Amino acid sequence: MSIRTAILDDEPLALDILNDYVAKTASLELVLASTDPFEVLQMVQEGKVDLLLLDIQMPELTGIQFMKIVKEQCRIILTTAYTEYAMDGYEYNVVDYLLKPIPYNRFCKAIDKLTPNKDTPVIGGSDDFIFVKSGYKTLKLLLKDIVYIKSDSDYIAYYLTDGSKVLSLDNLKDLQDKLPGSFYRVHKSYMINLEHITSIERNRITTCLQNIIPVGDRYKEAFFKRIQS
Repeated sequence: MSIRTAILDDEPLALDILNDYVAKTASLELVLASTDPFEVLQMVQEGKVDLLLLDIQMPELTGIQFMKIVKEQCRIILTTAYTEYAMDGYEYNVVDYLLKPIPYNRFCKAIDKLTPNKDTPVIGGSDDFIFVKSGYKTLKLLLKDIVYIKSDSDYIAYYLTDGSKVLSLDNLKDLQDKLPGSFYRVHKSYMINLEHITSIERNRITTCLQNIIPVGDRYKEAFFKRIQS
């Protein structure tokens, strides 16, 4: 079940960034993104919001005032450019306190705190599929649908044949032991499904998605031996 998420911020740019973060996080469902605190307050009080991404400094109603009204009607992650409100936020048992500008990997760590079960991100599967923990959800991914996997700081992205991607807190080193031989590490940041390679030119791989994946010097010799065999 998705986490119904609302965003309240008086800055349109901040709304756009958080809106994008919510859209690419599988466990979240955006129900409202607004600069109007009273519009968001109504939705919270009607029980339509599970999680609120809440700015603190707003002209009509501050985030602290907002939390005093809603109390524990939904979970709250504070988003602000100011560190001095951190202690105030934790008095209201907020999930996390994010300082702007907010990197996506830091956002993911905050969302992961909503999940009571801290199982490993890849939690099993078979020769045909794996189960991947993405935020609040556990998703079943067919191995044949995974084109490549990219590492980016504290999370990885699975790029699928339909053009979508799934994000998870994991690392490529651990995945190497969990995925079958059709998946091959070609770069410190990339693992590719050999079935979806369409061409190789020098140290560049083109996939069925028309993406160009670099082959790192460290992995070059082993990779070319692998495809030649």
